[in-house]
Amino acid sequence: MKNVDLLEISRFEQLASRWWDPDGDFKPLHEINPLRLNYVDQRFSLDGQRVLDIGCGGGILSEGMFDRGATVIGIDAGSAPIGVAKLHAKETSRNIHYQQGTADDLGDDHLAGFDAITCMEVLEHVPHPDETLAACAKLVRPGGSVFCSTINRNPKSWLFAILGAEYILGLLPRGTHRYDRLIRPSELHEWGRQSGLQLMDITGLHYNPLTKVYSIGPGVDINYIMHFIRNA
Repeated sequence: MKNVDLLEISRFEQLASRWWDPDGDFKPLHEINPLRLNYVDQRFSLDGQRVLDIGCGGGILSEGMFDRGATVIGIDAGSAPIGVAKLHAKETSRNIHYQQGTADDLGDDHLAGFDAITCMEVLEHVPHPDETLAACAKLVRPGGSVFCSTINRNPKSWLFAILGAEYILGLLPRGTHRYDRLIRPSELHEWGRQSGLQLMDITGLHYNPLTKVYSIGPGVDINYIMHFIRNA
């Protein structure tokens, strides 16, 4: 597999058995999943659409999109998360196709083969996020949607997303994110433009440590989601 960080894969491999524990290491993913799922479905109705979930992990978002009526293919570079995703889908009678690999691995057989692509909390974990986004642009059909969520790179995001979330509040395992791999919205926007993707919307994903509640809304200083459409 190209464009992967073996240390990143190893970290998520070790945590794979905890994907579906709503109070475990992936608790934040369980809590934000309804928000990002609604965001995707509101901007691109999932019902009846063919969707690729890149970096699907244990399948939290994939299953949500399947439940909204989408035909879902989930891919992840780690074998253990894919194993967990397959088992959970089987146990819950969800017909989702999972396979180990990256966007680059899908190749020519899937060019323009998807109505929408989700790439959530992935780009900050790969060596070349611009190449991952370019692969998304090739795999989605003209007029189709690409959704990406990641973390901004600035002192505030370091304070809240790394120091606060990982070392003080313990929302995520320590070492989950590297500051130098965080991505400014302007960078992601430009990579999309170079790949033939038009930015349609950007919004922030927020966490209130006092109420312990996540929300979506204006402000992209820390976590944010972008919605692109592939140009015809």
